[in-house]
Amino acid sequence: MTISSTVELTLYRPEHKADLTLFHLPEEQLQFTALPVDSLEEALTDPQRYPIVIIAEYQVVGFFVLHTGQGILEYDLYTDTPLAEVMLIRAPLIDSGHQGKGYASKAMQLLPAWVKYHFPFIHELILAVNERNLAAQHTYTVAGFEDLGHRPIGLAGPQRIMHYFV
Repeated sequence: MTISSTVELTLYRPEHKADLTLFHLPEEQLQFTALPVDSLEEALTDPQRYPIVIIAEYQVVGFFVLHTGQGILEYDLYTDTPLAEVMLIRAPLIDSGHQGKGYASKAMQLLPAWVKYHFPFIHELILAVNERNLAAQHTYTVAGFEDLGHRPIGLAGPQRIMHYFV
């Protein structure tokens, strides 16, 4: 489903793999997310994970995983929405060569409508963003995600739990 002529979200297809394996991030960003090669195989073998590719100007520029079900039980603490209606956003990133062009912001702005179309039973998107990752926090806030004050400690330190009610 194309939502914008510039940026598109699509479910992963095997023809995306070659581009995703070339993704690179600066060392300081690797503490906050995983490269697609590190999360793709798990996403492809878990029926409750949906790998999503961000395409801009006909190029693969970004990636993330949408996750539902039992694998997101730990997030039940941070929402009043029934867990069956919640979708977690995991490991979002834009390849270093495509950063700074607004693709992440546009993708996150498109995501609620895209999720509503493909997963009409989902009523809340949730994600954890590191307290030190100010650029990502800004991207999510601009896209309409809300910070309701939850601050769990993650592998790389304090996290903000952000919500988007679809």
